[in-house]
Amino acid sequence: MPGARAVEDRVILWLKAAVFLVALSPGLWLFWLGWRDELGANPVEALSRGTGEWTLRLLLATLAVSPLRRLTGWTVLLRYRRMLGLFAFFYGCLHVLTYVVLDQWFDGAAMLDDIVKRPYLTAGMTAFLLLVPLATTSTRGMMLRLGRRWRALHRLIYPAAMLGVVHFLWQAKIDTTEALVYALLLALLLAMRLPWLISPVLAGGCPPTRPERTHQSVSAIRSP
Repeated sequence: MPGARAVEDRVILWLKAAVFLVALSPGLWLFWLGWRDELGANPVEALSRGTGEWTLRLLLATLAVSPLRRLTGWTVLLRYRRMLGLFAFFYGCLHVLTYVVLDQWFDGAAMLDDIVKRPYLTAGMTAFLLLVPLATTSTRGMMLRLGRRWRALHRLIYPAAMLGVVHFLWQAKIDTTEALVYALLLALLLAMRLPWLISPVLAGGCPPTRPERTHQSVSAIRSP
């Protein structure tokens, strides 16, 4: 019914607005704390940690959409995956900018030396670079232009998330509890994809492409 469809579209629109505000709120909170000089004794470290944590959390949230959709049958979840993926990239950009601008003051030579010598920085920067092509090809137009290559390209979210966890784990100086929790969550999300990854290969074909793939995003690629 047209009336029921209009109500459904309105509800989805309001839910998208709610997800947008929830995903944006950590960044606004960090900005507010920085404005009030309440980021602690080391504000650059606090800002770097906060943006990095939310990058990883939103990456994991993005990866959780496909398993949740398959378990619950709620295809509406796919409508929010693109937004989650783009927000993960947004916080990743803030995280890198904090390092480049506030920590290193645009010192290219020092940054290159730092990234090469410190494995956790190597892992983190590699993870960010893997997200860049996902963000730049997140539109429906790029999806259509790349065709099957789009799907293969967006599988880069998996190594990006793995390297993000490694980056967080290696930079933890004393308490690695939170990093291990993220690692376990990622392992669970990847394990939940195995049946859908393996069965098409055993059958000698490719995973089916469904209409709702048009709602995919950057790092929000739906699992094969």
